[in-house]
Amino acid sequence: MFNYNPLDCLPSSAELPDSDNTPVDNELQILIPNLLLAILASIWQNRDDWFFGINMGVYYIPNKEAIVPDGLLSLGVERFVGENGRSSYVLWEEEGIPPILALEVVSQTYNGEYEQKKIDYAQLGILYYVIYAPTRLRRKRQRLEVYRLVEGKYILQPGDKIWMPEIGLGIAREQGTYQGRMREWLYWYDENGNRYSTPEEELQNLLARLQQQGIDPNTL
Repeated sequence: MFNYNPLDCLPSSAELPDSDNTPVDNELQILIPNLLLAILASIWQNRDDWFFGINMGVYYIPNKEAIVPDGLLSLGVERFVGENGRSSYVLWEEEGIPPILALEVVSQTYNGEYEQKKIDYAQLGILYYVIYAPTRLRRKRQRLEVYRLVEGKYILQPGDKIWMPEIGLGIAREQGTYQGRMREWLYWYDENGNRYSTPEEELQNLLARLQQQGIDPNTL
């Protein structure tokens, strides 16, 4: 007897567009999620049950265009898929697991981050929706807003450092240096509000310790 599996008829990630082909108009839309990914790759280097995508299409309904957040974090999925990695995040290839967090970096061209995208991400079931406005601030808006999905609606979380227990991380904004650029960035924090170091900071700290011990790093 032939066993019909409807999932076999759905398009794969290789057959779907991997983005909405809309160019970013601010390089911070790439740098900010890249920094968050770099920190995660350091603090979660021994974990294989997470994935962080940048400007990646999320497909959740067949025959419907993807949603493309600036950054997304998913837990309970494989970190690495195939030799080339994911081209898109396709729910029917991820056992139906939606991202647990979506990040939008507000650019010079406003793109519905506070309205339509909140509706889209809520329908998708994304637990945390993070909106960060690095270059300008809309009226009555905070520079960083973190929403948690409660009974189908996003509720703005209070405070400057937002702890997300389901993820085991906090998020906040702070002055720092990344790729030689001093400005405000988004960082991950532990439950006690301590900021996790960036890979650059970890390297600098290591070099400083070696110098204190009288060791020339160039000889290693």
